[in-house]
Amino acid sequence: MTDLALQNPEAWRRVGIMGGTFDPIHHGHLVVAEEARDRFQLDRVVFVPNGEPPHKKPYDVSDGGHRFNMCVLATGGNPYFAVSREEIERPGVSYTVDTLRAFRARLGPVVEMFFITGADAVLEIMTWHQPDVILGECQIVAAHRPGFDLSLLGQALGPDRMARVQALAIPAMDVSSTDLRHRVAEGRSIGYLTPDSVVDYISKMGLYHDADTIERSAQGGQAHASR
Repeated sequence: MTDLALQNPEAWRRVGIMGGTFDPIHHGHLVVAEEARDRFQLDRVVFVPNGEPPHKKPYDVSDGGHRFNMCVLATGGNPYFAVSREEIERPGVSYTVDTLRAFRARLGPVVEMFFITGADAVLEIMTWHQPDVILGECQIVAAHRPGFDLSLLGQALGPDRMARVQALAIPAMDVSSTDLRHRVAEGRSIGYLTPDSVVDYISKMGLYHDADTIERSAQGGQAHASR
């Protein structure tokens, strides 16, 4: 890995890896990361902004440098959080399995890795690139809100794969990156939905004001592909 997110990890034994577009990062992401850190006693949670997402987005994803900077600003006050440039600096499509292999090479064979994502994404994990390799490299943390039907995970994955999945209940928070992009484009406030430092960065850089940065709903829904 070429970044400093995993500098001096010799004493680490349990590391969370949180992938996502983070366009922009918001308090919902931070709550999930902190809940996972506390529940699984993680030495670090590393945020990994996507480089080139393998699934087509229904909007133009912001430059990786901006998304990385916003993650750094949002997590800077937490000594247990770090941000990695692994995917945004790696050319080509950002497959989760390649990211996990890169982290494994850096961390060594002893460290337990936990890949943190939403339960809805875990439902589709068998469509990801080399899903069984992913499940072999790490435990999957499936973050879900109250009311989510956990039996759906077992139906989608089966008992053997479910043994590698840990469900993580999180407080209900009605906030999403999609909503933040729409709010900015419409001139509405995003205060208290994301850290003030991210609000200021979005304003300073003029992010999300162009219509191309919000969902092109008239052109159809999102196309799914392997992650």
